[in-house]
Amino acid sequence: MGGVKQEQSDGPGSKGFHHSDSTQEENNNSLNAQPVKKRGWPKGKKRKKVLPNGPKAPVTGYVRFLNERREHIRALHPDLPFPEITKRLGAEWSRLAPHDKQRYLDEAEREKVQYARELKEYQKSEAYQITSAKIQDKRIKKEELTSVIINANSSGSAALKTSDLSSRFDVPIFTEEFLDQNKAREAELRRLRKANVEFEEQNTILQKHIAEMFSAKERLEAELGQDELRTQALHRRLQAIKQTLVTSLATVPLPGTGETPSFGTLDTYLSRLSGALESSPHEHRALLIKLQELLAHLDSEKL
Repeated sequence: MGGVKQEQSDGPGSKGFHHSDSTQEENNNSLNAQPVKKRGWPKGKKRKKVLPNGPKAPVTGYVRFLNERREHIRALHPDLPFPEITKRLGAEWSRLAPHDKQRYLDEAEREKVQYARELKEYQKSEAYQITSAKIQDKRIKKEELTSVIINANSSGSAALKTSDLSSRFDVPIFTEEFLDQNKAREAELRRLRKANVEFEEQNTILQKHIAEMFSAKERLEAELGQDELRTQALHRRLQAIKQTLVTSLATVPLPGTGETPSFGTLDTYLSRLSGALESSPHEHRALLIKLQELLAHLDSEKL
């Protein structure tokens, strides 16, 4: 009997012990079942909208510097965590010389101007109009869906409203054919945008070549003007020499003909005189001596 009493007295205590264990386990399960807080976009900060198939938004000069130097730091220090890499790059940016820092800022400004131009062209395109219409249509559908759900909950006919709503949203604009056509147009738009960038680069190169050609043309024109001035000076010098020779040789007639030189016949006169002296130097020795005396007395400054 004592053993039975002991068993009966242990019964409630055992139940209480198991009850406390189950309560502790339920508390642990409830703690483990609590949803883990996800890390998301900071509350109150608006995320920058990305246009589908639109131009890529530009980055700042500082971000361009980080993107350019990050792989270099990571190669030197492969075990360095990402925040520490960013911290080191920030310190390096602060110590960067102003003219080196200006290079990144100028590139960012050029990319910003190009983005503004491409965005303006994209907003005029058919793809942007279609995308805007799709966004507007989705917003309207969301509002209608909210309204239908509220009405369904209030009237108790949610199933009927859902079927009506699905039939109302069966719009032909979202068929597979339209989506394929839209993808093809977006691909064509990307191809045209890429071709436009290539044409602009080629145009820049051609503009540079044109500027170099204009510079070379101006340089050649300046050299040509100097050559013309030198030619004119040489021509005047030649005329002065001819006039001096005509005056000096006026007293030396050609052997046999007695012809004296003039300004127009000086070349012919000198050719005949040279031929006569070379053919018979002994016969015209007196003429040769006279020519030597005349040439010796010519004014070298006039020649």
